[in-house]
Amino acid sequence: EFMQASWDVEEVQVKAIQHIASFVKDGSAFPYLLKFTEVITFAMKTHVTSLKLQVDGCRLLLEILSQALKQDVVMALDESVTSCLLATVRKHSGNEELLSLLCTLLMMVSASEVAAENLRKVGIIPDLLTILRRFLHNDEICFSCCGVLWSLAVSENNADQALLESAVPVTSAVLQKHLQKGAVAESACSALWALSLQGCLDDNDYEPTTALLLDAVRTNPERAVLVKNGCLALASLLRVSEIAALTFVTDSKGSGIDLIKDICHLHFSDPGVVGAVCVLMKEMVQYDDVVLDMLSQKMEKLLSEIKIQFPFS
Repeated sequence: EFMQASWDVEEVQVKAIQHIASFVKDGSAFPYLLKFTEVITFAMKTHVTSLKLQVDGCRLLLEILSQALKQDVVMALDESVTSCLLATVRKHSGNEELLSLLCTLLMMVSASEVAAENLRKVGIIPDLLTILRRFLHNDEICFSCCGVLWSLAVSENNADQALLESAVPVTSAVLQKHLQKGAVAESACSALWALSLQGCLDDNDYEPTTALLLDAVRTNPERAVLVKNGCLALASLLRVSEIAALTFVTDSKGSGIDLIKDICHLHFSDPGVVGAVCVLMKEMVQYDDVVLDMLSQKMEKLLSEIKIQFPFS
């Protein structure tokens, strides 16, 4: 009521948000904090030019959402909340610190299918791509934006095909830039997998994207999620492109067959990784030249080992 009585007074809204933030660490206050999300975002939207209010508001929303995740509470944020966050993104598009907070918040929000749909409706994709191009050096921003792209791209009823296609070179640039940074590379691999499933890559993308995904898996073999999603992304490329298949076995840094043998043995007890490798091998056998390479590498032995390890899968 205090905030609602003085929407137009910036100082009142800042102090109110700071006061609410003081209750964040109090577990018993959590149910009440959930009710404040719309009030906080409305204050942010009303005073969108106030950098302090935007930073404090984002931090508070992050705290509330983090607590909700820990307690398995699903927060259904409506379109007014997502449109407010987008307004902040656009008004402060050059502020790296605030964007880092905002992009983390957007990634957490987009985990909800309803919220992801609302983000799509308010037109977030071009803004995400602009942010990625401008702040390609920033690990946190790249990690979060790729996470949002993944959430937006996995929808089966996607009306943003052209926009998602324009995300392919930007996401590839993120992966290339951050190959050595496992968490960012993992997020970018996941986004590329989702984009490939949506048919967003064209003939010119298959060879470089296949080589890049191989490089990501080769650089981060210990990261199970990256390896799994990298293999699934490769499988989706091989499903539709012989160019991708030939690149897979003739890559200048080493054959993909050798790589999947290595990662399969490294993660042999992980059904998710081994299952992804099997999906990839299923696509590989479409191509005669690839089958010859698989036979020469005695891949049938690996398949027999997998069948023994997972007899009921």
